[in-house]
Amino acid sequence: MADGPAPFARYEWMIAWRYLRATRAEGGVSVMTWISLIGITLAVAALIATLAVRTGFRSEFVDTILGANAHATIYSTGKVDEQGRVDRSIADYAAMAERLEQVPGVMDAAPLVKGQVMVANQGRNAGAEVFGISAADLADIPGVAESPDATGDLSRFGEGVALGAALARELGVQVGDGVRLISPEGVRTAFGTSPRVKGYEVVYVFSAGRYDIDRTRVYMPFAEAQDYFNREGVADQIDVMLDDPEHVQQVELALLQAAGPTAVIWTWQDMQGGFLRALQMEDNVMFVILSILVLIATMNIVSGLIMLVKNKGRDIGVLRTIGLSEGAVLRVFFICGAATGVAGTVLGVTLGCLFAIYIDQIFAVVDYIAGGGVWDPQIRGIYALPAELQLDDVLSAVALSLGLSFIVTIFPARRAARMNPVEALRYE
Repeated sequence: MADGPAPFARYEWMIAWRYLRATRAEGGVSVMTWISLIGITLAVAALIATLAVRTGFRSEFVDTILGANAHATIYSTGKVDEQGRVDRSIADYAAMAERLEQVPGVMDAAPLVKGQVMVANQGRNAGAEVFGISAADLADIPGVAESPDATGDLSRFGEGVALGAALARELGVQVGDGVRLISPEGVRTAFGTSPRVKGYEVVYVFSAGRYDIDRTRVYMPFAEAQDYFNREGVADQIDVMLDDPEHVQQVELALLQAAGPTAVIWTWQDMQGGFLRALQMEDNVMFVILSILVLIATMNIVSGLIMLVKNKGRDIGVLRTIGLSEGAVLRVFFICGAATGVAGTVLGVTLGCLFAIYIDQIFAVVDYIAGGGVWDPQIRGIYALPAELQLDDVLSAVALSLGLSFIVTIFPARRAARMNPVEALRYE
């Protein structure tokens, strides 16, 4: 006995293609096909664009954190002085920093002096946080030393201070101008402590990529900061930069052992962990919501196929009468629905990728139409909406769209395959 034709034979594709391009006058559902195609295209494009923005936002956020902040910070548990205050300063900071730099994976260990001041210039005032650091250690901070929008000469750091770009803009200063730093914890006299006011030249202006850093940060030479904040011979903390900050937990114990028994450690994941977990939860929720949007779009395929089966009842009866099996009829209508899903997915992937690639130009147009202010860095923390295409995100969107398209197509295709040819031709 001869075997029948193989599944998805050429004639099945020919019949499916004939039904897909049939006009409404011929009993086809071309309008519903176009609606299904457009719906899937927009849903897949929205999913890919959202995934790209989500990935880009997290990447930009983490990069700016790691580019201008310590990957791990070493503090002292402190000791109680004669006045009953806890002194957390680190006296042997040089030796401790040297031990920390011997730990595998550590790129740099920088002693720091920190303090809060008011920065003033010609009647303009702004609060800021001073980081006292050596010139060599500052050069190892990529977000500052490698800032593409920086102005000034970092080699002159020992002669003045470095300001964030937003802070410099708020004060109206440029490289070469002078600023006054005012600290409430200043000169100690017999009558108490009076505020300290001292002028410095701005030798370097940087942009770390995060508004909250550029708006509040001032870098000062380490020795000068010790004198300014009355920290002679001590440091407040030691900032550690790692080769692989994403796996900081793997070197956390080694850092503690190198720092000594009185040390405590605080990593960048400890500081930003809550925000990163919130981002992850938001990512999951958005993926679920957009997956429902894709499902709704694919349901249009069901509507179109049900109408197609109803309009083609006579044709199905004739095809079954001349010898087509239930499986062949099922495959014909499955091809009709699946082809719409595949075409919509391809178009959606193209549209979504183009949106992610040209997001800056698109937002520039939106910002122009809206009259500006669409993206406020004071609220968002970063200066632009980032988007980063990743193969995993694109593949997950493709798999979701095709999977739903194929699944929902099966049910109306089975209905067509199980149609009784006698009932279909009874009134013809």
